[in-house]
This record gives sequence, structure tokens and C-alpha cells, in this order.
Amino acid sequence: MEKAAAFRKLIIQIPCYNEQEMLGTTLASLPRSVHGFDVVEYLIIDDGSRDRTVEVAREGGVHHVVSLPHNQGLARAFMAGIEASLKAGADVIVNIDADNQHDASCIPDLVAPILSGKAQIVVGARPIATISEFSLIKKILQNIGSAVVRFASGTNIPDAPCGFRAFHSEAALRLNVFGEYTYTLETIIQAGRKNIPIASVPIRVNGASRPSRLIKSIPSYVYRSVISIVRIFVLYKPLRFFFFIGSALLAAGAALGVRFIYLHMHGIGGGRVQSLLLATVLILSAMVVFAAGVLSDLIAANRVLLEEIRTRQLRVLIRQLPDG
Repeated sequence: MEKAAAFRKLIIQIPCYNEQEMLGTTLASLPRSVHGFDVVEYLIIDDGSRDRTVEVAREGGVHHVVSLPHNQGLARAFMAGIEASLKAGADVIVNIDADNQHDASCIPDLVAPILSGKAQIVVGARPIATISEFSLIKKILQNIGSAVVRFASGTNIPDAPCGFRAFHSEAALRLNVFGEYTYTLETIIQAGRKNIPIASVPIRVNGASRPSRLIKSIPSYVYRSVISIVRIFVLYKPLRFFFFIGSALLAAGAALGVRFIYLHMHGIGGGRVQSLLLATVLILSAMVVFAAGVLSDLIAANRVLLEEIRTRQLRVLIRQLPDG
């Protein structure tokens, strides 16, 4: 990848939902200047907050405020911020949480691979093993989730759920998150599928200021994570996903069918018609699943074309906007 051109504007975006308590501290920790950029600006996404989040943001010197009419979830807030940052002329966008859990002094490290032209997306890697606020179960789940994302995306990101990350404007233009729960896993999958250069750098964290609002309980976290991962596989690798399920059904049906034939040939197959019926159902189900895989793959190809149209339209719109 060639060395990147000079950058002018860095926008640091912060998704917020009722963050009046910690937002001021987070804003105060943000750098006023970053090497490699002429301008550093702040943008918050008010995801339907019912407290003084917006007032605190303005008091803290935020340059841009995006207000959603009601709470729409982290993924929608993230994408609203990405589009607003692009329209505000961002060359690079840094996403950071509002609760001050990420050490903002790591921002220069986070954008360094983009400035050098080595990557277009950079994801922070937290020292998960040493974070005292994370229980053993949560640490294990974080590692499992990251491993699944590495497998699904073909990337090598050690901390996939981390929201502290940087985006080159060209990479940001190509992102389109479909989920509502979180954007972290899906954007990495998209980077792998769209061949967007992605890297990871170690970051530091601050002590937890409040319980996570995404992780209300371990069972809830497991359920939402499993649903997100399954949904990602269905969206981005449908043929492989349905092939594995169909193959399992076909193998089970074939095994029962072979067993029935074997027993029948040896004169002991009487009264085992249920096995034959179950084998038939399993084999037919496998055929249906295979067909669903083919159809889903065709739909996925159509979605890629629609995403490309969206990217081009957004790029044209941004070029038509006045500078600054």
C-alpha cells in the first residue's frame, strides 16, 4: 500500500446515551492537536438522551452535535456519526466511548498506521488479561468472540469488541452496519470481505466509571453475542453457513438410510419404518437448506451492489459540500 497523502482534519466522534456524568471528563481528556493533522474536531452523537448530554457536550467545546430523535442503539448511532463526520470533511475518524474507559492519549498511536499508509482501519487492543473489572467468564467470551471474528473475516484483530478505533475516510465510506446491537464485529467482517487494510495497536484503558450498558448480564451478553455472530455468518458467508447445516442434516439422514438398508438386507429391518421416514425428512431438509444457501448467496451479491451504489452516492454528496 502506498504512503498516504497529507491529512487535514481529524474528527473524534463519541456516541452518547445519557452520558452527562462522564462526558465532560472524556472531552477534557481528548487531544486538542494530533501530529499529522491541521485540525482536530469533536463530534457527539446524541442517541435520544434524556439528560444534559448535549448541554455538557457544548460546554466541553464539541464542534458538531448529531441528535437522533429517539434511542436507536449503538450501531445506528455509530453509523450516524460516521456519515456526519464524512460530511463535515473528516479525513480520519476516531471513535471513542463516552464513559472514559479508553485512554485518549493513545489516539496518536491509533491513527499512526493510517498516517503511514499501512492501514485504513485500526482497532485498539485492550490488555484484557489485566483488566480487573472483567470477570474470568467475560475474558473468555471476549477471546472466543474475537477468534470467531478472525475466522469469519480472515483478519488478525485480537480484540474485536473494542470500540476504540480509527477509520480512513475511504474505509468509512464503504462501511454499512446492518445490526442494531453493536458495530464492532460487523465492521471487521466487512473490512475482511471488502479487502480494506486493517490493523491493530495496543491501547491503554482507564478504570471503569460505571457498569457497561451493553452488557447487562453474562447470559444476556452470551445470547446477544451468539445472535450477532450467527447473523454475521448468515449475512456475509451464507453459502458456507447453510452448507455446514445442510451437510449435517444430509449426513444424519444418509446414516439412518444406510442403517435401515443394512438391517433390512439382513432380515431385521421390520418395524423400523420410522427410521426410513426420519432419514427421508432429514435428506429433504438438507436439500431445502442447500437451496436456501444458494438463494442467500445471490441476495448477498445483490447487497454488495447496493452498498457500492450507496458508497458512490455518498462520495458524490460529500464532494458537493462546501469545505470546512
